[in-house]
Amino acid sequence: MVNAVAFAVPGDLATPTGGYTYDRRIIAELPSLGWRVDVLDIGEGFPRPTPETRATAAGRLAAVPEERPIVIDGLAFGVLPDEAEALRQRHPLVALVHHPLALETGLSQGASEALRQSERAALATTRHVIATSPTTARLLNAEYGVPSDRLTVVQPGTDRVAQPPHRSGDTLTVLSVGAIVPRKGYDLLIAALASLRNRPWRLVIVGDRTRSPETAVRLDADILRHGLAGRIEITGPVTAEQLASLYSSADLFVLPSRFEGYGMAYAEAIAYGVPVVGTNAGAIPETVPRDAGILVPPDDVDALATALRRLFDDRKERQRLTAGARAVSFPSWYEQATLFARVLDGLV
Repeated sequence: MVNAVAFAVPGDLATPTGGYTYDRRIIAELPSLGWRVDVLDIGEGFPRPTPETRATAAGRLAAVPEERPIVIDGLAFGVLPDEAEALRQRHPLVALVHHPLALETGLSQGASEALRQSERAALATTRHVIATSPTTARLLNAEYGVPSDRLTVVQPGTDRVAQPPHRSGDTLTVLSVGAIVPRKGYDLLIAALASLRNRPWRLVIVGDRTRSPETAVRLDADILRHGLAGRIEITGPVTAEQLASLYSSADLFVLPSRFEGYGMAYAEAIAYGVPVVGTNAGAIPETVPRDAGILVPPDDVDALATALRRLFDDRKERQRLTAGARAVSFPSWYEQATLFARVLDGLV
């Protein structure tokens, strides 16, 4: 028997972020596990929807056939507590939480607290909550009141890829992948690299510039101020094939995020055998094994520069971490979708 589930996504499912990639890949695997998925676009602008967007989302969710499970991506779910309260009377609700909304970098204390209370109220209406990392699950249990028996961790899957031998040239290629938003810490990366201008490196940033235009403007200004324009390329979003090529040719992957609910880009880099430099914020230590990378405290430019200097200067250390990365085996998307499907199976 094939069951049906509505999967509500805020905006375009093809949006190039880790959260939307997670949604796409789980949705793609569920039909082989006995679930027909009806993707529901509930509108752009979350987690700061206009009244019109909220009304559109409420209408589309209300139109889902009664008793059908509804999975709602946490980017929207956390700001729809009233809508969720109305839906819970007719549907088993599943919240998919990539990371709590209140932990986004750059929010005022008042805005952060408002999001915390809104998300806490919304989560109270759920039949079940899926978190994408143990760290996020612990936060939801301890700070948002989600009982452990209504909480399941389903981490992202990772594609298994061929790992051809990589030979570094005279100039090391540093790769960063992630939307250009304050949480990703690109300002820290530019400051750290500026202190290493006498080393032979080039940086490629793959990131959507439209998510936070003001952050993109500041990033451009930082690059110019430090005189690094000739050494840094910002590509914007790229195709899967182009991204695979970039991972394959990278010597180091660096992303000094201030928080991650999982950190899919770190796992992707490791899958390609690329050593990682990141931070120990959020779930990143759960994703990056010690033998595959170096983690430093968030917001610490000096520590980041020291880690980069160490790897720039020590080829044997890079080779050691490359070997460590190649030894890591992450679960596949099918394996993770199987865990996701078990949650849905328990609702019917």
